[in-house]
Amino acid sequence: MAKIVFESVTKTFPTKDKKRKEEFTALDGIDLEIGAGEFVVVVGPSGCGKSTLLDLLGGLTRPTSGRILLDGEPVTGPGLDRGIVFQQYALLPWRTALGNVEFGLEATGVPRRQRAARAREFLDLVGLTGFEDRHPHELSGGMRQRVAIARSLAYDPDVLLMDEPFAALDAQTRESLQDELRRIWQRTGKTVVFITHGIEEAVYLGQKVAVITSRPGRVKEVVPVSFGGRAAGATGEDLRSSPEFARYRHEIWTLLHDEVARAQRLEKEEAAA
Repeated sequence: MAKIVFESVTKTFPTKDKKRKEEFTALDGIDLEIGAGEFVVVVGPSGCGKSTLLDLLGGLTRPTSGRILLDGEPVTGPGLDRGIVFQQYALLPWRTALGNVEFGLEATGVPRRQRAARAREFLDLVGLTGFEDRHPHELSGGMRQRVAIARSLAYDPDVLLMDEPFAALDAQTRESLQDELRRIWQRTGKTVVFITHGIEEAVYLGQKVAVITSRPGRVKEVVPVSFGGRAAGATGEDLRSSPEFARYRHEIWTLLHDEVARAQRLEKEEAAA
């Protein structure tokens, strides 16, 4: 049985024009299955509903129609079985790195004596040993995002939801954290659903890449991504420069090209209306 199932999921929102009483359709009939322990990346043009899809899975909003199943049970709201990492770090500025990671453990009722040790364990997992007592303003952007990841992992959710977590980082830091995330995923075996605009990031991280159409968002195609080098322990540099990588990148770019053009036309039409 699949870990996560989207069954004909549609999400509409009311428009700002109260006179017309029209609805805005963000997602239309999403069907998608994600297996336990899979790393699935979702890509699509701006405004196609990628973040809405993640919000629905996180239980932050409800589908207008259809349903989302997690371990066979409908998602009806947020839960500790899902950890969420956003583009913005959302760290508590008055807490240290250790304190921020402990915050998630407090919510699950972990005893105080165990919280610090467990928080240190997950800061070590994301490569932040020695930075436990630093406050967010004393950390780089990449370090802050590592703290956010450690906080989401510390209370041991089954599923990790990531909404463009590296988008605000410089290219070198982004690639470094991509490597780090792959290592963490391989070590923990979590199910990961990752949203991105970057085709190369999608190919590098995902076992599957779900391409979403321009608004209203539908699943255009799910591309399985497999590199022999991953199992063989190839370096990130070798993987990104391999012919296989270029082939997958071109395949996904081709699927996205028409959708991006369509999204741009729609934006112009709406601006002119």
